[in-house]
Amino acid sequence: MNSSSSSVQLALLLSNSTSTETGLSVDLPKESFSDALAKNIVAVMVWLALSVINSSMVYTFLQHSVFYENSRYIMFICMVVNDALQLTLVTTLYVVSYVFRKIHVSICCLLIMTAVFTTRSTPLILAGMAVERFIAICLPLHYSHMCTVSRTIFLIGVILILTATPPITDLLITMIKEPPKFFHRAIFCDHSFLFSDPSIYYKNCVFDGVYLSFVALTLLYTYCKIMLTAQAASTSLASVRRARNTVLLHGVQLLLCMLAFVVPSLQAALISLFPQLVLEIRYIFFLLVYIIPRFMSPVIYGFRDELFRKYWTRYLSWPRQRVGGIRPGALKDAI
Repeated sequence: MNSSSSSVQLALLLSNSTSTETGLSVDLPKESFSDALAKNIVAVMVWLALSVINSSMVYTFLQHSVFYENSRYIMFICMVVNDALQLTLVTTLYVVSYVFRKIHVSICCLLIMTAVFTTRSTPLILAGMAVERFIAICLPLHYSHMCTVSRTIFLIGVILILTATPPITDLLITMIKEPPKFFHRAIFCDHSFLFSDPSIYYKNCVFDGVYLSFVALTLLYTYCKIMLTAQAASTSLASVRRARNTVLLHGVQLLLCMLAFVVPSLQAALISLFPQLVLEIRYIFFLLVYIIPRFMSPVIYGFRDELFRKYWTRYLSWPRQRVGGIRPGALKDAI
């Protein structure tokens, strides 16, 4: 599991060229204009719909202090912004791949590094959100001083530094190993072509293995502790059930994030069995790996969270109507 393997997946999903251009072992058949246009329209429409949803959620968050003064919602909106950035980037790459075969290395570098950054940020943000739910349910007396706004912002800063370190080191290694003229070339935009040094591959293997294992263990631990708290307190306690289900959905999100690391082998097997459907297979996996997981954040908090849904749906239904104040006990009920 590493960023190089996931970028090969992205190359196959986004490329519309032959194996001589992409370095992949499959020759992609020529796609008709109508099919290409239909797929691009679907991709853009999905991006547009999610962009409207994400924008309305960010707007709702910024309009009420009860949200931007709460660690839970700060972590959530960080996830929304990260998902929106990743979705915009992937959709742009998908559409641009139908126009350009190769792009300048400097532009490709910016796109690839941002894609790697947003992809790696998601699991760590999930871990932070799970820990926040664990503290709220299992350590409620310590919640007010453990989950402060300043500590949440500090945690987000640590996550950004951790996830930015691998792509920056990839760039530094490439700058040392490659001649200056390399950065003036036009290439097919893929991680394995841009950062081709073997040391980058092994470095990312170690990093991804460690941090994905850490996130998985964090989600497992918090889920088990919340389950034990539910049994010890009251299985009918609504807040405990919501927290348990939220952490469980975080686990589903993590599995969807990990699809980018395990799908290449599955896709290769399917293409070998159904070579005539290579374009359809790559498009389906594009939707499964990079589009559908972006719907999870609105579902987990936008629809399931009663407090946020109350004010978010008002903006969706009546965008010009001013939303009234929040009753004093609302924050307590949300936690």
